[in-house]
Amino acid sequence: MRYRLIAVDLDHTLLDSNSLISARNKQAIRKAVEMGVHFVIATGRMFKTSISYLDDLELNEDMPMINYHGAMIEKSKSREIIYHRPLANKIAVAVAEEAERLNCHVSVFIGDNLYIDDESEYSDYYRSLTGIDLQAVGNLSRFLTVREADPSKMSIIRWDGQIDSIETGLSEKFGDRLSILQSRPYFLEITDREATKGQALRWLAEHENIRREEVIAIGDGHNDLDMVAYAGLGVAVANARGRVKQAADLVTSSNNEDGVAEVIEKYVLGMSACSE
Repeated sequence: MRYRLIAVDLDHTLLDSNSLISARNKQAIRKAVEMGVHFVIATGRMFKTSISYLDDLELNEDMPMINYHGAMIEKSKSREIIYHRPLANKIAVAVAEEAERLNCHVSVFIGDNLYIDDESEYSDYYRSLTGIDLQAVGNLSRFLTVREADPSKMSIIRWDGQIDSIETGLSEKFGDRLSILQSRPYFLEITDREATKGQALRWLAEHENIRREEVIAIGDGHNDLDMVAYAGLGVAVANARGRVKQAADLVTSSNNEDGVAEVIEKYVLGMSACSE
């Protein structure tokens, strides 16, 4: 099988524990792209907090990147948005109202900007993780109503042990219209029901006239599940969640052991072994 598209998650998959792309991973990706293979980063991150990693690969092409867990696909150089599945304003307002009722810290992502109600220990924590500016706008449900905006994503941070029950409650109330998942401990990520990595990857493959069987997808987290399941070759890194490993066709080495490069070398470049 000749693979024509490689989709790779960013955190804990392509990036090592120091949030860097290893030299071996860079080399394998560059060689694959030189062969004409399409490469796409698929991440829950904003565009502005992930584009530097694509730049670091020095591919010199206007490449698409999947952001916000699949809610948006944007070109790296032209900044053209070719796919967008935001939350409808009405349901975004309802989610914000429910989060406010539960006294949760909620963040709203609109136009690659991040809005919060007020500064807190949670906003300090998020800022320390991402290094981006957060804009405090007061009551978010009112802000969304007045602005009539359709956010790409909403996030809830809670570290008092209630995140599981909050997820359950939101799923019972909105689960038929939303994708709700925990991307990492304390983080609940909310997007439109059709805004997942797997659905975005399917759209991109069809847009490029690439068959499902010609796609490789590599990931580690729950938001990578449908992407890994969709791909002709679904791959989990060794440090992936158990459910991702179960859904994958094979398990490669960890993010600290060049797992992405191993897959590309064996299945695209025809080089040495990947752990199966």
